[in-house]
Amino acid sequence: MFGKLSRYRRVPDIAVVDARGRVVAAKDFRPLPEVTGTFTHTVDSGDRLDQLAATFYGQPLQYWHVCDANPDFLSPLALLGQEPLVTTRFPVTAAGTSPRGALLAALSATVGVDAVTADDDAVVVTYNRTDLDVTAVIDVIEKAGFTVGLPADSGRLGRQIVIPPAVS
Repeated sequence: MFGKLSRYRRVPDIAVVDARGRVVAAKDFRPLPEVTGTFTHTVDSGDRLDQLAATFYGQPLQYWHVCDANPDFLSPLALLGQEPLVTTRFPVTAAGTSPRGALLAALSATVGVDAVTADDDAVVVTYNRTDLDVTAVIDVIEKAGFTVGLPADSGRLGRQIVIPPAVS
Protein backbone atom coordinates (compact mmCIF):
# COMPACT_ATOMS: atom_id res chain seq x y z
CA MET A 1 0.00 0.00 0.00
CA PHE A 2 2.85 2.42 0.84
CA GLY A 3 6.01 2.83 -1.24
CA LYS A 4 9.43 1.78 -0.01
CA LEU A 5 10.32 5.39 0.85
CA SER A 6 7.17 6.02 2.89
CA ARG A 7 7.44 6.71 6.60
CA TYR A 8 4.27 4.63 7.08
CA ARG A 9 5.53 1.49 5.34
CA ARG A 10 6.58 -0.27 8.56
CA VAL A 11 3.68 1.00 10.70
CA PRO A 12 1.35 -1.92 11.49
CA ASP A 13 -2.23 -2.06 10.18
CA ILE A 14 -5.03 -1.99 12.74
CA ALA A 15 -8.82 -2.33 12.63
CA VAL A 16 -10.83 0.70 13.74
CA VAL A 17 -14.50 1.61 13.83
CA ASP A 18 -15.40 4.58 11.62
CA ALA A 19 -18.15 7.17 12.18
CA ARG A 20 -20.77 4.89 10.60
CA GLY A 21 -19.86 1.99 12.88
CA ARG A 22 -18.03 -0.01 10.19
CA VAL A 23 -14.76 -1.77 10.95
CA VAL A 24 -12.10 -0.52 8.56
CA ALA A 25 -8.35 -1.01 8.14
CA ALA A 26 -6.08 1.86 9.17
CA LYS A 27 -2.48 2.51 10.09
CA ASP A 28 -1.50 2.59 13.75
CA PHE A 29 0.07 5.62 15.41
CA ARG A 30 3.60 6.31 14.18
CA PRO A 31 5.78 7.53 17.04
CA LEU A 32 8.60 9.89 16.16
CA PRO A 33 11.89 8.03 15.82
CA GLU A 34 14.85 8.87 18.00
CA VAL A 35 17.14 11.18 16.04
CA THR A 36 20.89 10.87 16.28
CA GLY A 37 23.46 13.23 14.85
CA THR A 38 23.97 16.93 15.28
CA PHE A 39 24.23 18.28 11.73
CA THR A 40 22.26 21.50 11.33
CA HIS A 41 21.18 23.73 8.47
CA THR A 42 20.53 27.47 8.61
CA VAL A 43 17.12 28.20 7.11
CA ASP A 44 17.21 30.55 4.12
CA SER A 45 14.25 32.31 2.48
CA GLY A 46 14.31 30.06 -0.59
CA ASP A 47 14.50 26.73 1.25
CA ARG A 48 12.01 23.95 0.54
CA LEU A 49 11.92 20.66 2.39
CA ASP A 50 12.00 18.57 -0.79
CA GLN A 51 15.11 20.44 -1.96
CA LEU A 52 16.83 19.96 1.40
CA ALA A 53 16.03 16.23 1.26
CA ALA A 54 17.38 16.02 -2.29
CA THR A 55 20.56 17.78 -1.19
CA PHE A 56 21.18 15.77 1.96
CA TYR A 57 19.64 12.37 1.07
CA GLY A 58 19.53 12.32 -2.73
CA GLN A 59 15.75 11.76 -2.48
CA PRO A 60 13.30 14.68 -2.36
CA LEU A 61 10.55 12.44 -0.91
CA GLN A 62 12.67 11.85 2.21
CA TYR A 63 11.81 15.35 3.54
CA TRP A 64 9.92 13.78 6.44
CA HIS A 65 13.23 12.81 8.10
CA VAL A 66 13.90 16.53 8.55
CA CYS A 67 10.38 17.03 9.93
CA ASP A 68 10.80 14.14 12.38
CA ALA A 69 14.10 15.59 13.63
CA ASN A 70 12.46 18.95 14.45
CA PRO A 71 9.30 18.01 16.42
CA ASP A 72 8.92 21.43 18.04
CA PHE A 73 7.36 22.66 14.76
CA LEU A 74 3.77 21.69 14.12
CA SER A 75 3.99 21.68 10.36
CA PRO A 76 6.58 21.45 7.60
CA LEU A 77 5.73 25.04 6.66
CA ALA A 78 6.53 26.20 10.19
CA LEU A 79 9.90 24.48 9.97
CA LEU A 80 10.91 26.77 7.10
CA GLY A 81 9.22 29.92 8.37
CA GLN A 82 6.42 29.75 5.78
CA GLU A 83 3.51 28.95 8.09
CA PRO A 84 0.48 31.22 7.69
CA LEU A 85 0.62 32.12 11.39
CA VAL A 86 3.51 34.51 12.00
CA THR A 87 4.73 36.35 15.10
CA THR A 88 6.18 39.82 14.63
CA ARG A 89 7.64 42.24 17.16
CA PHE A 90 6.68 45.86 16.52
CA PRO A 91 8.70 48.51 18.42
CA VAL A 92 6.24 51.23 19.44
CA THR A 93 6.33 54.65 21.05
CA ALA A 94 3.29 56.52 22.24
CA ALA A 95 2.38 59.67 20.35
CA GLY A 96 1.26 61.77 23.32
CA THR A 97 -0.82 59.98 25.94
CA SER A 98 -2.10 57.10 23.85
CA PRO A 99 -3.15 54.29 26.21
CA ARG A 100 -1.46 50.91 25.67
CA GLY A 101 -4.71 49.13 26.66
CA ALA A 102 -6.53 50.72 23.71
CA LEU A 103 -3.77 49.51 21.39
CA LEU A 104 -4.01 45.94 22.68
CA ALA A 105 -7.81 46.03 22.37
CA ALA A 106 -7.64 47.37 18.80
CA LEU A 107 -5.17 44.69 17.76
CA SER A 108 -7.11 41.91 19.50
CA ALA A 109 -10.29 42.97 17.69
CA THR A 110 -8.60 42.84 14.28
CA VAL A 111 -9.63 39.88 12.12
CA GLY A 112 -6.65 37.60 11.63
CA VAL A 113 -4.87 38.54 14.88
CA ASP A 114 -4.39 35.46 17.05
CA ALA A 115 -2.49 36.86 20.05
CA VAL A 116 -1.07 40.15 21.32
CA THR A 117 1.43 40.82 24.10
CA ALA A 118 3.25 43.99 25.06
CA ASP A 119 6.32 45.06 26.95
CA ASP A 120 7.71 48.53 27.68
CA ASP A 121 8.81 49.35 24.15
CA ALA A 122 7.15 46.86 21.80
CA VAL A 123 4.03 44.94 20.89
CA VAL A 124 4.32 41.31 19.79
CA VAL A 125 1.53 40.25 17.46
CA THR A 126 0.78 36.74 16.21
CA TYR A 127 -1.38 36.95 13.11
CA ASN A 128 -2.48 34.93 10.11
CA ARG A 129 -0.75 36.32 7.06
CA THR A 130 -3.48 34.98 4.79
CA ASP A 131 -5.78 37.57 6.44
CA LEU A 132 -3.31 40.37 7.20
CA ASP A 133 0.07 41.61 6.16
CA VAL A 134 2.57 43.55 8.20
CA THR A 135 1.35 46.85 6.71
CA ALA A 136 -2.21 46.23 7.92
CA VAL A 137 -0.95 45.52 11.45
CA ILE A 138 1.13 48.72 11.37
CA ASP A 139 -1.99 50.67 10.27
CA VAL A 140 -3.93 49.41 13.31
CA ILE A 141 -1.05 50.39 15.63
CA GLU A 142 -0.75 53.86 14.10
CA LYS A 143 -4.53 54.45 14.25
CA ALA A 144 -4.33 53.70 17.99
CA GLY A 145 -1.94 56.66 18.32
CA PHE A 146 1.46 54.95 18.32
CA THR A 147 4.55 55.34 16.18
CA VAL A 148 5.93 52.05 14.86
CA GLY A 149 9.60 51.19 14.41
CA LEU A 150 11.05 48.51 12.15
CA PRO A 151 9.12 45.23 12.70
CA ALA A 152 11.03 41.97 13.19
CA ASP A 153 9.61 38.51 12.52
CA SER A 154 10.41 35.82 15.02
CA GLY A 155 10.30 33.07 12.41
CA ARG A 156 12.83 30.42 11.38
CA LEU A 157 14.80 32.37 8.77
CA GLY A 158 18.43 32.48 9.79
CA ARG A 159 17.93 29.87 12.51
CA GLN A 160 19.19 26.33 12.72
CA ILE A 161 17.19 23.14 12.06
CA VAL A 162 18.43 19.60 12.58
CA ILE A 163 19.26 17.49 9.53
CA PRO A 164 19.41 13.85 10.66
CA PRO A 165 21.71 11.33 9.00
CA ALA A 166 20.33 9.33 6.10
CA VAL A 167 18.38 6.26 7.17
CA SER A 168 18.98 3.11 5.17
